[in-house]
Amino acid sequence: MNIGFIGLGNMGRPMALNLARAGHALTVFDMAPASVDALAQAGATPAASAVDVARVPGLELLLTMLPAAAQVRSVYLGEQGVLAAVAPGVLLLDCSTIDPMTAREVAQAAAARGNRMLDAPVSGGTGGAEAGTLTFMVGGAEADFAAARPVLAQMGRNIVHCGGAGNGQVAKVANNLLLGISMIGAAEAMALGVALGMDPQVLAGVINTSSGRCWSTDTYNPYPGVLPGAPASRGYSGGFGSDLMLKDLGLATEAARAVKLPVAMGALAQQLYQAFSRQGHGGLDFSAIIRSIEAKASA
Repeated sequence: MNIGFIGLGNMGRPMALNLARAGHALTVFDMAPASVDALAQAGATPAASAVDVARVPGLELLLTMLPAAAQVRSVYLGEQGVLAAVAPGVLLLDCSTIDPMTAREVAQAAAARGNRMLDAPVSGGTGGAEAGTLTFMVGGAEADFAAARPVLAQMGRNIVHCGGAGNGQVAKVANNLLLGISMIGAAEAMALGVALGMDPQVLAGVINTSSGRCWSTDTYNPYPGVLPGAPASRGYSGGFGSDLMLKDLGLATEAARAVKLPVAMGALAQQLYQAFSRQGHGGLDFSAIIRSIEAKASA
């Protein structure tokens, strides 16, 4: 398949590499030349700009993985954007994590130009991107989802059609809203139990066979040494950065504001991660929020 890929950051680069290894004719662009060079070594064709990717003759699918809604708007809707250059009929697939309203706006603009579009944010982190085991939450027409699914299956394992345009983003922000809240709850519970004299391994074992069990306790426990493979056991390096969680909580609370839905716990989680980031910890994995809780106890 003739595919264009724009955005080769921490997630986009391994995703594009998996497509190149699958044998697709891949044209790529990123603002970082080193990322483009890495894909060129894997057989992809470098492009000088996003517009040049959109103008590739015979392009069938154009995929973007961008940092935020501002970049998505610029790349698609700008005067020198993708929609001004791409041929009608090319399927557009945005895997960025942005707010549902922007996703729907861009999809509507694409439809007006004769292009189908899907929003397909991902879950699974850089490890999942490298292993090709990502979860894709996809919004858009069912026929377009069916057309894109074989390509998505070369980058991910769990591919879910969530409904119409923007609903992939709805699923992502709702999931990460809950994830941010549950991680803070897991951190408070683990910190409390240890402060009261309990062994963290034993406490985690009790929680994970009781009603408090959740992904933040049994798979990604925030207490060091409980799970050898979790970021907590390697100094909170790697994983999903606290600043990324802060971004996603912001998307969730903004989306909630748009529909006048109170998300009090989500707003509190956003404030806690914002304070953690302002203390200089935004690059640590989001489970490191336990450090903030423990620091307050010792103050």
